[in-house]
Amino acid sequence: MKFILLIAYFAVMVCIGLYCRKNATDVNGFVLGGRSVGPWLTAFAYGTSYFSAVVFVGYAGQFGWKYGIAATWAGIGNALIGSLLAWAILGRRTRIMTQHFNSATMPQFFGQRFQSKGLKIGASIIVFIFLIPYTASLFNGLSRLFGMAFHIDYTVCIVLMGVLTGIYVIAGGYMATAINDFIQGCIMLVGICVIIAAVLNSQGGLYNAIQGLATVVDTETVNGDIPGIFTSFFGPDLVNLIGVVILTSLGTWGLPQMVQKFYAIKSEDAIHKGTIISTLFAFVVAGGCYFLGGFGRLFSDQIDIAKDGYDAVIPTMLSTLPDILIAIVVILVLSASMSTLSSLVIASSSTLTIDLLKDNLVKNMDDRKSVFIMRCFIVVFVVISMVIAIVQYKQSVSFIAQLMGVSWGALAGAFLAPFLYGLYWKKATKAACWASFVFGAGIMILNMVCRSAFPTLLQSPINCGAFAMLAGLVIVPIVSAFTRKPDQAMVEEAFACYERKAPVSQKNALSD
Repeated sequence: MKFILLIAYFAVMVCIGLYCRKNATDVNGFVLGGRSVGPWLTAFAYGTSYFSAVVFVGYAGQFGWKYGIAATWAGIGNALIGSLLAWAILGRRTRIMTQHFNSATMPQFFGQRFQSKGLKIGASIIVFIFLIPYTASLFNGLSRLFGMAFHIDYTVCIVLMGVLTGIYVIAGGYMATAINDFIQGCIMLVGICVIIAAVLNSQGGLYNAIQGLATVVDTETVNGDIPGIFTSFFGPDLVNLIGVVILTSLGTWGLPQMVQKFYAIKSEDAIHKGTIISTLFAFVVAGGCYFLGGFGRLFSDQIDIAKDGYDAVIPTMLSTLPDILIAIVVILVLSASMSTLSSLVIASSSTLTIDLLKDNLVKNMDDRKSVFIMRCFIVVFVVISMVIAIVQYKQSVSFIAQLMGVSWGALAGAFLAPFLYGLYWKKATKAACWASFVFGAGIMILNMVCRSAFPTLLQSPINCGAFAMLAGLVIVPIVSAFTRKPDQAMVEEAFACYERKAPVSQKNALSD
């Protein structure tokens, strides 16, 4: 039964990719779906790119173990800050200005908004360096689950997932990804609800599970020896929990693969609907994942954290479920991982092709050649990610694991502030954008290389990434105040796109 479900799932993914080939003949179609993607597809593409196996297996297990039920705040933050506010603040303006510039990637936006070819190249290098290890990290959450469910070697799982994702992305581009994301999102919504119900039922229901968790104490955890601390409102360590909420929620505002979803949305109505759909999706999936992880300590007699790590928490919680539910879990995690993987490889390949090669190393690159090169790079990125994941798993290479941990902080720390100010503030300067790039990526690299030199609070990559993002919001206006102002005519022309008149129905605006 498990194998039948898995084969059927893979067959549907590949068929959709082949079906969407007609929409992926030029750059606009391959990377942005022709900028005509509706609210449901865009919202689900945003949500499924947001939540992968890293969240379901890694973060939910780790933060649920550390903070108990209070870890659910991370899911709530993901819904309110990472989805609702992201759509409300970035959605419309991103769609308008990127269409005005005819930009398909975040580096391309920086280059055109600040009139700097160097910024475009610099941003694309940051994307290339930090998206690859993040892509590889998606495979980590699959190893234990596949071993538990199918007794299949981890290497086989990685190759299978990489090949199948590559096929439908290469064939159908963004539109195939968006349709598959919708299907994968539906699986995630149903799957997380079923799994939470099954796990709580195995503990005698919600009331008994909370009672059991209230008796847990841990002298090695900050405030963990206080009775009932793992069922308390803010958990045992509020300061570090806030760092988790900021990194995993505000971080989406500066991630290329997330922001790029707004480039492709179809209309104003799609933005309104997409905001609601995406927020509800995040409440269920992210809130559900972290809520489930909060009960991990009920299984502490079966888990040796020192030996197995936090990645063992969620698989252990699920190991006693019936076969049909384990099959649902595996497909859930596969859906989460493949949807995020497809977004990452499109973002990486489009950035490398459009921002680094086109007009720099390859002259006169037309749309047909650009799409072909992007497809080639997708193969390269998938292969590199698979190799990194296999090497890390086989050799336990800690450097790679650390690089995966800092990738979110580096990308969002570098891009969030200049992208946000670039959409809203006319006085943001090229130098301020460079300052944010250098500070965001630089501080995360330093944190990885010489972590012990940082203050205690910032030794955690989570807190350091959150700090990098917040610091960027201060750095950009300060540097802008003391550096050469942008060309006024260029800025006015860029912001004029917001003032263009567009007819609307009377239900949205009354006529005179």
